[in-house]
Amino acid sequence: MDVLLQASALHFAYGAQPVLRGIDLSLRGGEVAALLGPNGTGKSTLIKILLGQLRAQGSVLWNGRPVQRWKSRELARLVAYLPQTPAYEPSQRVGEALRIGRTPYWGAFGVETHADIAAVAAVVELLKLGDLQHRRMDQISGGQRQRVFLGRCLVQEPLALLLDEPSTHLDLRHQVELCSLLRNLADQRHLAVLMASHELSLAASFADRLVLLEDGRAAADGPPQKVMDAELLSRVFGVRLRRCDAPGLPPLIAPEAKIGEK
Repeated sequence: MDVLLQASALHFAYGAQPVLRGIDLSLRGGEVAALLGPNGTGKSTLIKILLGQLRAQGSVLWNGRPVQRWKSRELARLVAYLPQTPAYEPSQRVGEALRIGRTPYWGAFGVETHADIAAVAAVVELLKLGDLQHRRMDQISGGQRQRVFLGRCLVQEPLALLLDEPSTHLDLRHQVELCSLLRNLADQRHLAVLMASHELSLAASFADRLVLLEDGRAAADGPPQKVMDAELLSRVFGVRLRRCDAPGLPPLIAPEAKIGEK
């Protein structure tokens, strides 16, 4: 697999408060990696650094070129970003929200081409958004909006997706559907996916690699069978956890004690 992203020795602090302490991270075409860790361990900060939105010590290379040397339009054709709280206009129609994803391809006058129209139509079909195209963004559910936001990313036709907790507003069924979609995009379109997540067992079921952050460092980086270690995760998350293994299934993690027990 080709290396799209190579980040090395990343250090970052907000004022005097260190957030990242020497993070190394790579991402290849066709690979799905899940970024795990408690709140405050730097998952969102790391993603913003990879996108060039925050400046850190160390290096971030996309296709071998430092992120600071990419023009914003060029980088947007390479990598799409879904933040935790995407911005949108409440009165905007779903179709209009999707078309914004084609902005990196528009000319000086913002005139849509046949390629722009075809890209939007393909995503509408892929995500089954046809019935929502003419609805306002404030007239659809949070889960439906999240599908639209993902669609806006896919309309960019990127080689990589960076997603910051995209399953937040989704119920279990739609979480599974989202993860299955990301897995299929990686397998069929060679798309690279990096997703911050709090859903440990769900991440282990679809990701090739898990990257576990602890106090700004990578406590583990490897396949789910290696990273889903009950002792390690118990330490990182500060709660007693037990690993459950079953033939043919990815490792599952569950709390060891019932609620209220000590």
